Amino acid sequence: MDSSFEYEPRNKKLKLAEDEDIERILIQNQNKNLCFGSGSGSGTGFDVLPRDVLLDILTRLPISSLIQFRFVCRSCYALSHDPELPRLYHPVAARTDPILVFHCDYPIRNQLYFVGYDGDQGGDNIVKKISTPFCGSMPEFNVVGSCNGLLCLSDSLYGEPVYLFNPFTRNHLELPKCRQFQDQEVVFGFGFHPVSNEYKVVRIVYYRTKHRLNRNNRSYPRSEVHVLTVGKPNSTNSWRCLGKVPYQLDRQAKEAVVVNGRLHWVSRPGRLGGLPGRTIVSFDLKDEQFKLVSKPVNRSNYHLTVIDGCLAAAVSCGYGKLEIWVMKEYDVNESWTKLFNIHGAYLAKVLSHDYRIWRKAVHGKMVRVLCVLKNGEILMEYRGGNLVKYDPKWKEFKDVVFHGMPELFQTIVHVGSLNWTHTPI
Repeated sequence: MDSSFEYEPRNKKLKLAEDEDIERILIQNQNKNLCFGSGSGSGTGFDVLPRDVLLDILTRLPISSLIQFRFVCRSCYALSHDPELPRLYHPVAARTDPILVFHCDYPIRNQLYFVGYDGDQGGDNIVKKISTPFCGSMPEFNVVGSCNGLLCLSDSLYGEPVYLFNPFTRNHLELPKCRQFQDQEVVFGFGFHPVSNEYKVVRIVYYRTKHRLNRNNRSYPRSEVHVLTVGKPNSTNSWRCLGKVPYQLDRQAKEAVVVNGRLHWVSRPGRLGGLPGRTIVSFDLKDEQFKLVSKPVNRSNYHLTVIDGCLAAAVSCGYGKLEIWVMKEYDVNESWTKLFNIHGAYLAKVLSHDYRIWRKAVHGKMVRVLCVLKNGEILMEYRGGNLVKYDPKWKEFKDVVFHGMPELFQTIVHVGSLNWTHTPI
């Protein structure tokens, strides 16, 4: 049966079908009488089920199966495009284990892959290729972030174009161009605020003027903050300049963490506002103000993540020890709680490849905490693109391997959904 995921010739990955094939697939399947109850005249199958029951059934499907369902017949195609389905589907998908998106920094043209993590049976799943419809205009890109089923991608060399992209529906939007400087470094953020119900892309550019251009001087003393609101009916669809940013953010951390309607980055090493070491800096997507957030311990070697919807910090304590702290009540310093202690270095498989994409993501650190799975295990990524899960109960490590995994990648934790920029959350 044809579907939205097509099998390519042997030894090739699975990929999304092109949009122009939709009509052909529907006609073929209609001719094969694949539609529920078609040709029988008996009124069985989907014909007799109420709409709310049908939608409830669809919310229980994995996202790849839901996309395949669209191509069974015209009735299924229409049902899968019910305007209520994206709103109903997303909260159900968010409560399950995540979709893992693999970003492969191949020369000349980057590639995205995905796999659904399914508990202990995760290794039986097959990695599939994601077709990027904008690959001609942006062959090499960085993944700015994932939010509510949408990916934000930016050109890895120039910082633009910038695209919003749902990798399953293949909806994509190229954002308008923003001001560029001759010598600049750009930090992005992408997130959603539940009160204003708006998606925003934040672009922080550090630059220097012509008379300060010097290869031996890598400081960028000037800065500008630009914000673009996406999906709002009355928005001007243009970047707004908020002036200077008061902090020097770490340029190496490509993905900002979104919690409580705020983006979070870590500052560069050094003194920041009288505070030593690397500090957590937040940006409120509603009032568009920067604010410092307390860190759990007075250490500089840490990175941010999200655990159960809360801001979390994975702190490297040396000798293979990793502490995972969670801010259980947002912006309350005393609510930082040490949730996990991971003792002992894990000897992950090391591949003889160029680690440039991984170094850019975590600034040369050996391990990155991705998320806590529904069974309580901690999913981590080691340098070079090695997935490992850690069982805190039995203090055991285990490699996570899927069929068709690429050799070198950076992992993005993603919620598969039908959302687009105007979908109510």
